[in-house]
Amino acid sequence: QIMLHGEGLASYDPKIDYPGVRLTAWHPGSSPNYLFIDLEIQADVAPGTMLIQLKNPGKKDIGIRYDLRQRDRKAEDFLGFDSGDAVYLVTPDRFANGDPSNDVVAGLREAVIDREDDYGRHGGDIRGLIQGLDYMADMGFTALWSCPLLINDMPEASYHGYAITDYYQVDPRFGTLEEYKELSRKAREKGIKLIMDQVVNHCGLHHWWMDDLPFEDWIHYQQDWQEGKPFTVTNHRRTVNQDPYASQEDQTLMNQGWFVPSMPDLNQKNPFLGTYLIQNSIWWIETLALGGVRQDTYPYPDKHFMARWARSIMEEYPNFNIVGEEWSYNPLLVGYWQHGAHNRDAYQSYLRTTMDFPLQKTLVRALKAGENWDSGFNELYEALANDFYYARPRDIMMFGDNHDMDRLFTQVGESVELVEMALAYICTVPRIPQIYYGTEILMQNTDKPGDHGLIRTDFPGGWEDSPVNAFTGEGLSPSQLQTRQRLKRLLRFRRGSKALQQGETVHFAPEGGVYVLARKEGAETVVLLMNKNEQEVLLDLGRFKELGLGGPLHEVLRDQTITWGDSLILRGKGAYLLASSLNPGPK
Repeated sequence: QIMLHGEGLASYDPKIDYPGVRLTAWHPGSSPNYLFIDLEIQADVAPGTMLIQLKNPGKKDIGIRYDLRQRDRKAEDFLGFDSGDAVYLVTPDRFANGDPSNDVVAGLREAVIDREDDYGRHGGDIRGLIQGLDYMADMGFTALWSCPLLINDMPEASYHGYAITDYYQVDPRFGTLEEYKELSRKAREKGIKLIMDQVVNHCGLHHWWMDDLPFEDWIHYQQDWQEGKPFTVTNHRRTVNQDPYASQEDQTLMNQGWFVPSMPDLNQKNPFLGTYLIQNSIWWIETLALGGVRQDTYPYPDKHFMARWARSIMEEYPNFNIVGEEWSYNPLLVGYWQHGAHNRDAYQSYLRTTMDFPLQKTLVRALKAGENWDSGFNELYEALANDFYYARPRDIMMFGDNHDMDRLFTQVGESVELVEMALAYICTVPRIPQIYYGTEILMQNTDKPGDHGLIRTDFPGGWEDSPVNAFTGEGLSPSQLQTRQRLKRLLRFRRGSKALQQGETVHFAPEGGVYVLARKEGAETVVLLMNKNEQEVLLDLGRFKELGLGGPLHEVLRDQTITWGDSLILRGKGAYLLASSLNPGPK
């Protein structure tokens, strides 16, 4: 389906004469300036430029040229991220300014750079991401998730990317479509998949169509907005999607209320808008040869549309993957959205991956708490047992922090040892690990908890005037260097470890401030020991004989050899990752 927008187009009749293409229907919008045309395109149609002719008696004919392009690859060759990957999440405006010439673009509503303003634009761009690919690959990351790079022509706070004002245009302050393609191509050359952050729940208030909406129900509470009435905010009651007792009032307010005043809520039940959003996602997958999509605010739109959206993508690209954001701490709610769940209402999402907000919250709380029967490592042990409920635990994304929450270092009270344990756990449990940029060098927002602008701090070294360079390590403190080095060893090891990617999991009830979790695949066994004790601990290994270990093991984080015998000395607080075979990962 093609949307045509132009003065008076609703009164025109279309005609197409192109071999293998049949015009099946056309639909004028409520606005006189929109015409939607439906095409049936044969599988063997030749690529080329077809002419769409628009005719209206008494008016001049209009001709529109439309390209039909050759597919670059087969649909099954679009490989999505999975538990064999490690995802690096980046806020592009704050990562690296690779091209200062595009910092300010004339004609856009926010046309200044102010790096002293947490919510202003700082100048990071696609060129900076391209220049950072060597660093990502060297660290051992295999997938890059960038916050949205599409245009946000908003008057303020336009840097974050979630108020899109044209779903087909790259923000020129980030770069061009060709640079976006270059990012994807060069990432693939380095073994890194590109995950695109998409938003179908809402658009930006200054989206081009807000001046001339195609239909009277294109956005929710459209008449109120057009009459200048106060906007209706969502109640954020995400449980209405599962709650058998939820009132219609609560459901309507949740799914139709606006997220914030600057983000109109889209009505996906309008069939033309629904098709537009689905086709847009497919267009970007093809155009960028994506390795995945991250869908923002997943439970907020109409859930039946979301199933149609995900199904359309996954049936087109059977080896692809999508991760949906469900920011709930109840594992029952997270599990509901994973395809294959045995939901009481028989709902199937067609969504392979969800985000593990429940385990993230429990991990941080467990690391900080004292060791008791129902707190500390014991709570983490019990939380992992919730995996019995999930359709596929390995397909869930696990993380310590992201662009919307306090930095991990801040969450754990600026304890280097607790960050180390968190990162080791995230990369060891049966999940898809995601690391937020800067977590590897202990970036923090302790002085201003909850401040989103500060959470998305500039990455040291991404600007020419940076006194510290995290890419090279110049100026980093010993603690920062150690954390980065240990995560690098872990991620590079993980790239070659079938046990950590897809192995069976077994864990042992914590005792004495020590929690032991193992992954096993074939002859490879990897054991994570997390120790909260400040003093030296003599760990009796008799409890763990079912793991079948013995003799020298490789301690990955410190790159040492440790002997597994009757007991093991843990020399202080931290994480220890023991592998039955040396696997240094890629060179």
